Amino acid sequence: MDEMEEELKCPVCGSFFREPIILPCSHNICLACARNILVQTPDAESPQSSRASGSGVSDYDYLDLDKMSLYSEADSGYGSYGGFVSAPTTPCQKSPNGVRVFPPTVPHPPQAQHHLLPHTGVLPPVPRNSCLTCPQCHRSLTLDDRGLRGFPKNRVLEGVVDRYQQSKAAALKCQLCEKSPREATVMCEQCDVFYCDPCRLRCHPPRGPLAKHRLVPPAQGRISRRTSPRKISTCTEHELENLSMYCVQCKTPVCYQCLEDGKHSTHEVKALGAMWKLHKGQLSQALNVLSDRATEAKEFLVQLRNMVQHIQENGVEFEACLVAQCDALIEALNRRKAQLLSRVTKEHEHKLSVVRDQISHCTVKLRQTTGLMEYCLEVIKENDPSGFLQISDALIRRVHMTENQWGKGSLTPRMSSDFDLTLDSGPLLQTIHQLDFVQMKVPAAPILQLEECCTQTNSATLSWKQPPLSTIAVEGYILELDDGTGGQFREVYVGIEMICTVDGLHFNSTYKCRVKAFNSSGVGQYSKTLVMQTSEIAWFTFDPASAHPDIILSNDNLTVTCNSYDDRVVMGNTGFSRGVHYWEMTIDRYDNHPDPAFGIARADVMKDVMLGKDDKAWAMYVDNNRSWFMHNNSHTNRTDGGISKGATVGVLLDFSRGILLFLINDEQQGPVAFNTLEGMYYPAISLNRNVQVTLHSGLPIPDFYTPGESEAAGSVC
Repeated sequence: MDEMEEELKCPVCGSFFREPIILPCSHNICLACARNILVQTPDAESPQSSRASGSGVSDYDYLDLDKMSLYSEADSGYGSYGGFVSAPTTPCQKSPNGVRVFPPTVPHPPQAQHHLLPHTGVLPPVPRNSCLTCPQCHRSLTLDDRGLRGFPKNRVLEGVVDRYQQSKAAALKCQLCEKSPREATVMCEQCDVFYCDPCRLRCHPPRGPLAKHRLVPPAQGRISRRTSPRKISTCTEHELENLSMYCVQCKTPVCYQCLEDGKHSTHEVKALGAMWKLHKGQLSQALNVLSDRATEAKEFLVQLRNMVQHIQENGVEFEACLVAQCDALIEALNRRKAQLLSRVTKEHEHKLSVVRDQISHCTVKLRQTTGLMEYCLEVIKENDPSGFLQISDALIRRVHMTENQWGKGSLTPRMSSDFDLTLDSGPLLQTIHQLDFVQMKVPAAPILQLEECCTQTNSATLSWKQPPLSTIAVEGYILELDDGTGGQFREVYVGIEMICTVDGLHFNSTYKCRVKAFNSSGVGQYSKTLVMQTSEIAWFTFDPASAHPDIILSNDNLTVTCNSYDDRVVMGNTGFSRGVHYWEMTIDRYDNHPDPAFGIARADVMKDVMLGKDDKAWAMYVDNNRSWFMHNNSHTNRTDGGISKGATVGVLLDFSRGILLFLINDEQQGPVAFNTLEGMYYPAISLNRNVQVTLHSGLPIPDFYTPGESEAAGSVC
């Protein structure tokens, strides 16, 4: 109810609607407010005005039809009105509701001001050439001679406003309490009476005919309860006629006189009650859809509120993590500081030790030198020549030796007083300045787009995307498939693209697929596993990409011939490595008895020689009388029976036994041609210009052949 209050307020005055009128744009405005925002235009500039058609709506008491509506007790009263033309726009200002309104730019004459005429209690007439601008959609309209009376009154809105104000006025009381009425707890819609609990149990027991009555909460009953009898609506064109029909073309209620001699005489009309019922049903359906949207919006708001809580929690957690990381950096810096100070202390102590040792050494030498000098001076004082000469040579040598001890380097400090250590803090400071947030999380699990994932023959195409709200950078994706038998997954694609087609899968196999994303921080979680089934039948065609240039293909790459007299090779576009496969080739043209060869080959087989000439092919070549098996240019098992135009050559490859055999016209040609076959093989044929054949793939196994045990229970692939 509180949310509805804004719908019940005028966009100009901001108060509840009083005598609301409906503008042609379907917006509402108080009659007095409409008069206040009128703009008078000069006659010379006044556009040609047309009549404001439309009128009020019928308010007949269709109680039985009213049950169709879930939301309203009366018709809406809305209509469509034509005949208004645009008028010049005027400066706007804000109303109390925040909606732009357009005040008069030309002063109204005294009779146009919003004052009641003396002794009448009604509004004065609107001056001619007046213009009204809707305060909500800003559509400008020029009024006709009827002025504001040309707009229908919105009696439904007026009634809703009255009921809303009454429901807010006071608490609802029981209507059957004799003294001191208690607060009502229910209202009976059929009895139109408010009951308290004791009075309801005494006067309205839920049995008999009263059991079918509908009890609603008092507030709902007050809103739905009509406080005054319905008024009969009259036509604005013919004031003495009641509105009884509805013009479909003009979308407005009309009277019988409008249909007889008015402008609606040629229009399609329908019964007012039927259209009332129809429009109520349409409004109810529209409101049901809108209610679903409102429910979704409420759920979305709950999600957003939960996000606010999660953001707050994550913010606190992230701040704590940031503080811990910075504290760890500071602690590491302090530890490094202690280590560097220890090195400085050691260097300091080492220098002092060296200098002190040198001081001690020089002190001893200086004491010895001083003693020698004093002794020599005393010797020089002696007057005995013979005695002097006896020791003079030795003293001279000692003096020279002592002098030499004070030679180069002995008077040079062994250690500098400067510390030859410089702390290189520049890179660290630069790193600190560059310290910033980087992507530290692994990507979220991708989402497989099932509508774009598919299989075709033995190929699978997968498509995926990142979650919609994920902002984590992705450097690439890893696509994994199992081996088609429930084995381990293996990587089949690594790259940045989000769509991939995997070729060369086994036919009639079920593969499990999954994908994950990665970045510099690591590899994210896997997506959900998707199960894909390859084709049960091995359909294939000749492959123009791998064919020799002389090969000519037609019929959607099913028919092949050659423009050279030499044998040329063409292979199928699908390789086999598992299962049992059978295909046939029909001889469409066979001239001059050539030797076409049929069989299987590796992907790197030679293309300019007969099939089977190298060690990459296993084939049977045949003419019009006989055939041979050939591999690595070794010819074996000559067998009678050849081919001609219209003949059919069949090839059966069974990986369960590792064998290859051939048929001509549905009969096996010779023994098993080759065995111990393993790996990937492609169907192949070699021919020259004298032969043309057509391929038939995906055929069932011939009746005479029984596949190996591992394939007997499965389908042919």
